[in-house]
Amino acid sequence: MKINQLTGLIAAPFTPMHPDGSLNLDIIPDYYRMLKANANTGAFICGSTGEGVSLTLEEKKSVAEAWASATEQDADFKVITLVGGTCLQDAIDLARHAQSVNLYAVSFTAPFYFKPANVQMLAACCQAVAEAVPEMPFYYYHIPVLTGVNFAMIDLLREVDGRIVNFAGIKYTHEDFMDFLSCLHFANGKYDLLWGRDENLLSALVLGAKGGVGSTYNYAAPLYNQLIDAFNKGDLSKAQALQQQSIDMISLLGKYGGIATGKAYMKLVGLNCGEFRLPVKNMSHNAFEAFKKEVQALPFETYKSRNPQLVTS
Repeated sequence: MKINQLTGLIAAPFTPMHPDGSLNLDIIPDYYRMLKANANTGAFICGSTGEGVSLTLEEKKSVAEAWASATEQDADFKVITLVGGTCLQDAIDLARHAQSVNLYAVSFTAPFYFKPANVQMLAACCQAVAEAVPEMPFYYYHIPVLTGVNFAMIDLLREVDGRIVNFAGIKYTHEDFMDFLSCLHFANGKYDLLWGRDENLLSALVLGAKGGVGSTYNYAAPLYNQLIDAFNKGDLSKAQALQQQSIDMISLLGKYGGIATGKAYMKLVGLNCGEFRLPVKNMSHNAFEAFKKEVQALPFETYKSRNPQLVTS
């Protein structure tokens, strides 16, 4: 299989919910159009931001089907779905389903209850899922802060190279720049390395990253596209200033409770994705009002994603 190098911003969408916590799939076509209008090149669904671990097997399939339907006429927009997880058989089932609805690729993260004892066991888990869909690109999702599995990814590439024919690359959500650079250079740059930390995207660009997956690309894509453009033009001062704006924006996520704050940002760009499921804590009404005031103090209006549904003639 020829491995394509994905470029640009790949958003990690929130899974839209109704007030009662059920899926709100009807807004996904508008969600796709908003991402496309803000120059996102793809979507990484059912990941951390998409609450994949909080969805049932059937719900994950429904989300995949909704994104497949919304993007079926757009071959340039790549949809990758996270399939697992703790249960390899569920991951295989979801991967085959993703193939049946014509998604672009599947991704798999380390089992995080019974953890693989070494990188060889992790590679065996990847192989079990990847071999179920040999014609689809397969990405490993490296996020040790959540899985607790933190092998060097250069060692994983050495294990899978020549063994998993559809292993396309890694979604790298960690801060080990030494390991990331080694992965970029492995086998003459054979594998696709997608950076997963929005707050230090610039550092990854310096090392050679060409694409990233992130939650803030949902609601602040213009900021990051400007950052990438400034870096490509050699305007490091401007790129640094834009990265600082990203950091200031992201700092409010931590202040107001973490990942659920992202759905509050989505409300500010006119796409209400509801709230997160337990055990994630959502904002109170008073906290949301305080959050809005702090966002107003940022230059958020200058770089927020534009929602085509709110544009009037």
